[in-house]
Amino acid sequence: MSGINELIRTEEDGSLSFGNYELAAKGKVSGFEHAGDLYKVKTYSDITKLEKNEMFAYESTPGTVVTGYDQKESGLTFCVEGCKDTQVIVAVDDDAEYQVAVDGTVMEAGSMRLAGKLVLSLELEPGIRKSVSILKK
Repeated sequence: MSGINELIRTEEDGSLSFGNYELAAKGKVSGFEHAGDLYKVKTYSDITKLEKNEMFAYESTPGTVVTGYDQKESGLTFCVEGCKDTQVIVAVDDDAEYQVAVDGTVMEAGSMRLAGKLVLSLELEPGIRKSVSILKK
């Protein structure tokens, strides 16, 4: 997948897709309305960042393409693709515990939660997507 040409879009299933790690210069979309919320995305080869209602939601370094981003009360699911190993940070509730799974395998180590953010290290490469599930316990 070469990225989201629009940088952010709503999918037929109601999820979001965003990002483009192939851009050499920063691309940005502000004020994207989805399900009553406003989103802002900044993306290029070095970073992809998503804000929801002016609050942090997602960040990856280097940049990524995210598809099927679906945030509910029970947690967050999405698929991610990038050009190399990537650090992903997502916003989570301070007062909750989460179960993290990558491609269906529950992670026992390699993720941590600090001050409302969960940090994941993912081994990525072009053309290979990883599914991520971050669900409240």
